[in-house]
Amino acid sequence: MIAQETAHVTEEAGLPLPTADMDGEQLFMLGMMYSSGSGGCPMDRVSAHMIFNLAAMKGSLEARVYRREMSQEMEREEIAEAQRAARRYIDNGTVVLAA
Repeated sequence: MIAQETAHVTEEAGLPLPTADMDGEQLFMLGMMYSSGSGGCPMDRVSAHMIFNLAAMKGSLEARVYRREMSQEMEREEIAEAQRAARRYIDNGTVVLAA
């Protein structure tokens, strides 16, 4: 199953978004879609970093590597925005982390 098949699609934009039932690998694949601008996702470093962060928290080692590499190309403010967005997903219960 690919990330786009399991991601929530917003009504207004039609963009695949992380969902609570996605595992680390599915989140990693979704992050790859945003980092490369593929699968109906715009190329968006902040969103990709946020999703890689969520994937890393769910155990994806690959996401940790890609998040680190991506952060080297980003401004400090972009990284902070991505981290705040990841926290909002967690706080809203949109993405549930393993205990």
